[in-house]
Amino acid sequence: MLARYLRLLLALQFATFAALAVYAFDLSPSSGVLAALAGMLLLPAGITLATYALAWPYYSRASHLSPWQVLRMVCGDFLALVIHFVIISPLESWWMGADRLPGTSRQPGARPPLLLVHGYGCSRAVWWYLRRCLQAAGWTVATINLEPIYTSIDDYLDPLAARIDAVLADTGAERLILVGHSMGGLVARAYLQRYGEAQVAALLTLGTPHQGSRLAYLGCGESARQMRPGSPWLQALARPTVATWLIYSRHDNYVTPQSNLTLPGIPGQALDGLGHVAMLLSPRVVQAALAALATLCPSAGIADV
Repeated sequence: MLARYLRLLLALQFATFAALAVYAFDLSPSSGVLAALAGMLLLPAGITLATYALAWPYYSRASHLSPWQVLRMVCGDFLALVIHFVIISPLESWWMGADRLPGTSRQPGARPPLLLVHGYGCSRAVWWYLRRCLQAAGWTVATINLEPIYTSIDDYLDPLAARIDAVLADTGAERLILVGHSMGGLVARAYLQRYGEAQVAALLTLGTPHQGSRLAYLGCGESARQMRPGSPWLQALARPTVATWLIYSRHDNYVTPQSNLTLPGIPGQALDGLGHVAMLLSPRVVQAALAALATLCPSAGIADV
């Protein structure tokens, strides 16, 4: 569903910018095409700059970055936004394909499969890079599309439960590990609260607003309202009872204040100089995730990628 919306949005953007270039600025058709392609980068650029401007007052002085590091971080998140929402997500089925779920988990001592749960306003396509890296490290990886976008987080729990049942049936595993990015971590926690931990061995979250984000006041839909700091939904959300590890960036530009990325008493790893979307394309996050999975599942070990 999201892929269709993005294709339509990109087509409308291209047509609008091309028409403006040709009819308002009297450019040639070929120049109009180039101008339209450049114009389509304005939206992700604007989103990136706006989120960093809103997040900057909350950054801790203890995690100071040099001007070069700041420039690299902002450009990295902009490129990640373009890659995910202009290139990969509109063509999700082409880039992602079906999940490969061999029945290796039936073997004694086999690793549990991973189920990757995406965040707000996204699709399984955001896992394109991380899924490849985790598979290369020997993990069996499944994904899910949470639809419709912007609805209540609670509406995703039954589909997530059904996907967990399907992954366990396909792999022969008794339990799996949930990996959630951003809102996906909250979906995983809500699942554990409703259904318990019988089918979940551990939880790994990446950039999840465990205590909400002020940016959610600008979001659309019930899920955004649920992610506002101090919301009744967050207050009612139980702490995870399974083994849990948090990976987050002290310079996250979507979760503000950045202290809301943590949960008291829950271990994790903080990274510096990394944006919220760029986490999904970061080799540092891959290494942190592999180390975390080795901690959560000691028999798994770590493989190089």
